[in-house]
Parts: sequence; structure tokens; C-alpha cells
Amino acid sequence: MRHPDQDAQLDLDPNAGPSPAALEVQDDLEGDTLREECGVFGIYGHPDAAAITALGLHALQHRGQEAAGIVSYDGSRFHSERRLGLVGDTFSRREVIDRLPGNMAVGHVRYSTTGATILRNVQPLFAELNAGGLAVAHNGNLTNGLTLRRELVRHGAMMQSTTDTEVILHLVARSRRSRFIERYIDALREIEGAYALVSLTNKKLVGARDPRGIRPLVLGELDGCPILTSETCALDIIGARFIRDIEPGEVIVFDENGQDIHKPFPPMAPRPCIFEYIYFARPDSIVHGRSVYEVRKAFGAQLARESHVPIDVVVPVPDSGVPAAVGYSQHSGVPFELGIIRNHYVGRTFIQPTQAIRESGVRMKHSANRAAIEGKRIILIDDSLVRGTTSKKIVRMMRDAGAKEVHFRLASPPILYPDYYGIDLPDRGGLLAATHSLEEMREIIGADSLAFLSIDGMYRAMGEPGRDPANPKFSDHCFTGAYPTHLTDQTQTEQQPRQLSLLAEAS
Repeated sequence: MRHPDQDAQLDLDPNAGPSPAALEVQDDLEGDTLREECGVFGIYGHPDAAAITALGLHALQHRGQEAAGIVSYDGSRFHSERRLGLVGDTFSRREVIDRLPGNMAVGHVRYSTTGATILRNVQPLFAELNAGGLAVAHNGNLTNGLTLRRELVRHGAMMQSTTDTEVILHLVARSRRSRFIERYIDALREIEGAYALVSLTNKKLVGARDPRGIRPLVLGELDGCPILTSETCALDIIGARFIRDIEPGEVIVFDENGQDIHKPFPPMAPRPCIFEYIYFARPDSIVHGRSVYEVRKAFGAQLARESHVPIDVVVPVPDSGVPAAVGYSQHSGVPFELGIIRNHYVGRTFIQPTQAIRESGVRMKHSANRAAIEGKRIILIDDSLVRGTTSKKIVRMMRDAGAKEVHFRLASPPILYPDYYGIDLPDRGGLLAATHSLEEMREIIGADSLAFLSIDGMYRAMGEPGRDPANPKFSDHCFTGAYPTHLTDQTQTEQQPRQLSLLAEAS
């Protein structure tokens, strides 16, 4: 009898989707924003599993715009579609969904922080193991991924991708345990860092969250079928019911026998990523019981308490600064105006412009609304500041449109340290706040005044009395340098490249 997982179909058509070169075309605005690695989605037992997964990935598109993939299982074979580009570029077509039969599926949207944007890195990754097929979708980043990778290669492993997620597949494969879930947990015990995993076998849908709960993962239900996904907005789009957050360190399994929960790690104080509230999560999501929209408004209100100056209008930097600007306006009593209009129809695959156009590239996505700002003292509200290149151009745009004064406020503290958990931030040398004083930053971006939300103010806006250095409630290491896990790869004396590249290929 043929093994039910034997005929795994991984469709690797190199001609589908935009090229890596096209994906890399971006103006300075794109290069000065925070990016997170990905979003995950999985459903068990539904006859329209692939179509529902595609809809869920649409809702998670903000978490990754470089690639998308779905793996389904139809009772005898796995089927895979993985493509560069947006979810809608591939998964809005009926013929693609028809190639993904089965009542269970996992999906992934990707922004690459580990591994280049090439088709062999697009998830879910699939491997044929001794116990059968295994597809893995991973949100986060392993802080010992390179160290484990080198150890695995030394012992004969052959890596097909350059992403740290492949390490997890190899660790499951080499475990000597008899039951799959025990092998899976063995692998989790070896990895460090941040992860929310949704995995698929020929019998099970498995979710797992790192012991600190750095990356989010929620449980929902649609027509009696369990769903695991990164954010509640993916449940809303398909009309599913939110049940609960997967707990930090929890491994949850769904199969024909129902639900099984494992807690293989010693209890640790949760440290969810604060940037989910600042930037990553969609405003209509609920993260750990808190409305993201309401938290961002609270950040803005706290900014008004801490650093208000006499102004005529509050102007958000769209779109991420809008909720904080609403909160600032409501608290200060200063009118809210859309002083910047965003063009939503300029994508990352815009035709390569001339150098002259690239130098004014910020106007491709943002235009000044002169009627709202001319002759007025304005305060710009944005979520965060990374390199400062975008802020500088927007301040200049406001002055060119006739603003009398331009003040700048950030609804988060200064970013002083790099991230190793899935946020694509430069090293300290590329972070403006890590290399310049507040006054120097103000001069660089050209504002009349500049202020950031304080760290204690950020915690107060979250409903906490302030930050407790002995027990911080969130992963706030980009502001404080207090990393919640070991950084094994960063402490190795052997040179560890940030990105491995074993093969150049057309994709």
C-alpha cells in the first residue's frame, strides 16, 4: 500500500509571480518602515479549507507582501502552491484553489528577514519524513537558527532553503521518539527565539507558540472547524468565531479525536512583542485582549500629555499614524486633519523609475493636502522612526505646501537596538536614534520640534503603571536592549552571516 503522504505535490513554477528584481524596487519610503516576517493560517476539517485559508491570508497581507503559499491535504496527497507576490496575484483564481483539494490546509504570507526572497524560501515548507509529510508555516525568527543549521549540515543534513524554518523540519526528522507530537516537541525544545508555528501532517493540524509568547497566535472556529492564525482580523474576514489566544509555550493539536494540548516548557513570564500594538497588527485586531486601535489611540493621547505644543491641526502620517493622531487630537482638543493623502495604488512592483523620479519617490505614495495645512502650525504623528529618511521628506513636503510650523511626534519610544525575532531592523549604526541626539535628529528631519513617546508612557497607555525593569510585560528590547531570550547566533565566535545564500536561481 502506498503511503498516504507519498505523492506530495510541490508546485515550483519559476514563471509565476513577479521577479525578485521587481520585488526589490522600492522608494525610500518603503526602506524606512518597520517590517515583520509573516503571518500564518491553518484550518482543520473544512471542505473549503484552501479557499478559506486564501481569504485568511488576504486579511494577513499587511504582515508580508513578498510571497504567499498554501499547502492542503486531501486524505491521500499533499498539494502545494507557493508564489512570489501578493495573495491576490495567485490565490484569487478559481483554478489555483481547485489545485488545493482537501479539508485541511495551512497558509503563509512572507516578508523575508532570514533568507532571500526566492521561491525555495516561500512557505509553508514541506518535507517527507519517516512518519509522513509535514508542512510548516512559521512567523518569527530563531535566535539560534544559524548555529543549529551549521550543526545539522556538519552531520549530513542537506538544506534546500536559506530560511531558519527549515531547521525545524530537520530537528523533527532526527528525533528518535516514536509519536509525531513527541518528535515535534523535541524540535521545539532545541530552538530559541520567537515563533508562532502552524503545521500540517496527514492527520493533524498543530499550533505552537514560543515560551515567551513573543509572536501572536489565536484560535478560532468556523462551522465547528478549528482555525489557527496570527490575528483575529483573519477570523473576522471569514465570519469565524474567536475562541482564545494560544498560550505562550503551548502546543495544540487537532485531529480526528478532537483537541489535545501540551505544555512542554516550564512556565515563564509572557513577553509579547510591543510592536504588534505599535505597528504590525491590523487596527481592527484584538491582541491579547486589547483592541489594537484603542491602544494606538491611547499612545496618541499619552503623546499629547507628554509633549504638546501650541498648534492648529493634528496631521497623521498615513496609514500607520492615523489612530495615534486621532487619540492626540481627542486629548488635546486640536482638530484632526488629513494633511497628507496616500496613493494606495502604488505597489512594491512599480515600474522602475528614473533616478530623478526615485529621488522624489515619497510623492509616489504621499501627497500634501495644501488646503488643510497651508499657513497653519501642524503636528505630524507617526508610529515610529527608523532611519529618518521618510520623516525628512514628509516634513519638507509639508513646508513646501505652506505649513507655517511643522512639529513631529512619534507614538513609540526611540528605537535604539536591533531586533532578532522577525522584525527587519538595521543594526545600531543604521538606527537614527541610536546614533544621534534628539536635537540632531530634529535638525536632520527639519522639524520645529521632535518628541517620542516615553517608555513609561507607552506602558501607561497599555494600562500598566509603568515599565517594571525587573519584570517587563512586553518584549520592548528595541527600546531598552532587554532581550527576552538567548541570542546564541549573535554570541558565536565563528562568523555567522546574517543571510545564507547557497544557490542563485531564477524564480
